Amino acid sequence: MKTTRTIIFAKAPLAGFAKTRLIPALGQEGAAALARNMLIDTLHEAISADIGVVELCVTPTIQDSAWQGVTLPTGIEISDQGEGDLGERLSRSVARLALNGESVLLIGTDCVEMTGSLLRNAAQALLEHDSAIHCTTDGGYALLGLNRYNPLLFSDMPWSSNDVASLTLDRIRKFGWSLHVGEVLRDVDEPQDLEFLPKKWGVYAVA
Repeated sequence: MKTTRTIIFAKAPLAGFAKTRLIPALGQEGAAALARNMLIDTLHEAISADIGVVELCVTPTIQDSAWQGVTLPTGIEISDQGEGDLGERLSRSVARLALNGESVLLIGTDCVEMTGSLLRNAAQALLEHDSAIHCTTDGGYALLGLNRYNPLLFSDMPWSSNDVASLTLDRIRKFGWSLHVGEVLRDVDEPQDLEFLPKKWGVYAVA
């Protein structure tokens, strides 16, 4: 199979910085602890997929003190998200890979249903399609796979709204790209989402 690069966009799991919408339920330290576990779990699932390079794209830069004490798996590449809104940061990453002819899977760390098997299936879909997506129940997407690049895919997007997935789908279709749509997944962003954590995350019960 053609190798596919998985890029994981992540904030440092710092109290008051990561998973802030969960602070009312978990407190700053609890939300940060969950963010750290979700980050590490996502990295291990991406590595287990064994489809190509796993790249962690971080904010702030990995040299920042916010990353002190965070032990990351070996064998991954680390890059900086840089400046701009999420669309600009995503666009830069895809543009860089497009120059090398690489396929890419863009994911975050919010989806506890993100598994190595799901990532392998998405990479397989990119062998036959220009793009692949797993939308989320809140109107966003947990995974976007691309063989092609168009900066308009990410520009002027109302990030963190429930229109992100539908607008992304509309743009892909307007580009004329072939598209594989996978199962709808759940992100854990709000206190009410905590009930969807797998049993292994049970220590994060709503306060």
